[in-house]
Amino acid sequence: MATRCPCLSGLPYAECCEPLHRGDADAPTAEQLMRSRFSAFALGDADYLLATWHPSTRPATLELDAELRWYRLDIIDRSAGGPLDTHGEVEFEAFWRSPGDRGSQRERSAFVRDGGRWFYVAEA
Repeated sequence: MATRCPCLSGLPYAECCEPLHRGDADAPTAEQLMRSRFSAFALGDADYLLATWHPSTRPATLELDAELRWYRLDIIDRSAGGPLDTHGEVEFEAFWRSPGDRGSQRERSAFVRDGGRWFYVAEA
């Protein structure tokens, strides 16, 4: 049985975010990049998160909380960010659990296409 993608697209991980995480493909839209970044948080892939963060706002390092488990992503809204756009925004809510707590993060994120690739810039 194929492993379901953490981004909850409904596709198996091998057909959804895994090719992006491996570097075999680039996200065609801002939303797909957002989904792949959520999956990277869920899987603890800090290298992918840094690689898809625009150099103008990227931190030097990124430490993920190993006790935080990201388990659900809801896409609320999107603006532009399509295959022919250069900018886009995606509003989402991401849900997490830790040993003694649970919660969610709601954000509207800005993305830019630079050199033919989508990058996360910052909270919009």
